[in-house]
Amino acid sequence: MKHFDLNSISKLEKLYRINLINSCTGYKSANLIATQSNDGIMNIGIFSSIIHLGSNPPLLGFILRPTTVPRNTFDNLLTTGVFTINHVNKNIIEDAHHTSAKYDGEISEFDKTQFEPEFKNNFKAPFVRGVKISMGCHYVNHYNIEENGCLFIIGSIEHLFIDEGILKEDGFLNLENAETVTVNGLDGYALPTLLKRFEYARPKK
Repeated sequence: MKHFDLNSISKLEKLYRINLINSCTGYKSANLIATQSNDGIMNIGIFSSIIHLGSNPPLLGFILRPTTVPRNTFDNLLTTGVFTINHVNKNIIEDAHHTSAKYDGEISEFDKTQFEPEFKNNFKAPFVRGVKISMGCHYVNHYNIEENGCLFIIGSIEHLFIDEGILKEDGFLNLENAETVTVNGLDGYALPTLLKRFEYARPKK
């Protein structure tokens, strides 16, 4: 078995270390976050750090890297207070990955990919047309992570859109039917298979 300790990790070549540490925590979610500036410039980027925080109220969170360089997503959601989250499915992984490229703030990733913006229910942030699961969220708060300068963003789910054939009678979303992909590391995309659902776990008598 290959072993890395903290000392050996710190001495690894940069890209090798990035790939190693981004992969070792397991599969991550793959979502496109879309925002719009007050000037009408739309921004879209792929994020693999979105997590569930609570169901009542419905809260989620995600990580933003340090704002020592321009972060259009952060600037837009702060000024407008809204953003959307859109599941990446197997048919859009190439364009989804390309949104991680660093474009200047006046350039919209919608113009550099095949993605098209869609506005729903008078929500002021764009959704990604054609995705099978998407959420319209309001910015709630953010916290600075002192250890590495990243930001933890908290949002509330205000709108949830789900294609037919995904939502089950008990509220469960079958992401296999949505063909939602996961991210392995920084640049690997995988299509999960649902193995089994279990009943709500309770202490054994």
